Amino acid sequence: MAAPKFSPVAPRDAIRYYESPDHVPDAWVPTRPGDITGFQPKGDRLGAPGPDQGFAIKIANSLRPKLHLQAGENADDVVRGCLGVALRRASMFSRAPVVHDLTIAFTVWGFYDEAPADELVAIRSAMFEGLRHVGHHYTESRQVVDAVPASTLEMTPAAVEQAYRADWRSLLAV
Repeated sequence: MAAPKFSPVAPRDAIRYYESPDHVPDAWVPTRPGDITGFQPKGDRLGAPGPDQGFAIKIANSLRPKLHLQAGENADDVVRGCLGVALRRASMFSRAPVVHDLTIAFTVWGFYDEAPADELVAIRSAMFEGLRHVGHHYTESRQVVDAVPASTLEMTPAAVEQAYRADWRSLLAV
C-alpha cells in the first residue's frame, strides 16, 4: 500500500505512490427488480416525496394557536389536511418543509381568517372531516392536497395572503 507523501521514508527505500488498478469495474446500472430507473414515479396515491418531511409536524403543531376553527372543525383534521399541502409545496422545491409551506396551506383554506366565507367553511368542513384518522382517509387527504393547484403553491406567503383577501376561490380548484 502506498504511503502518504508526508510520511517518513528511509533515504534508501523506493518511494511508492498510488497507482490505478489494472481493472476498472463497469458502472452500476439499475437492473434489479426493485430498482427505480429515471426519476421518482408519479401517480395516484404516491404522494409527494421529499427530505425530512416529519419536521412539518413540529412546525404545524407550533402554529396551532394561530388557527381559527369554526364550530364542528377539529384541529387534528385541519393539521393533517394542511400537512399534505405543505409537503407537496416543499417537494416541488426539492427541500424539507419550512414554516412558509404551512403558512400557505393554512391561509389557502382560510384557517388564519377569523371570519372566513361561509362557502369556504362548508367546503373545508366536508373535505377535512375525519382526516386525523390517516389510515382510513388517505384518499380524502389527497383530495384536499389536489384541490390546491401548483400555481398557488408556487406563490409567496404574502402573495397568497393578498390573493385570499381578494378572492379565496382563485387559490383553490374546488
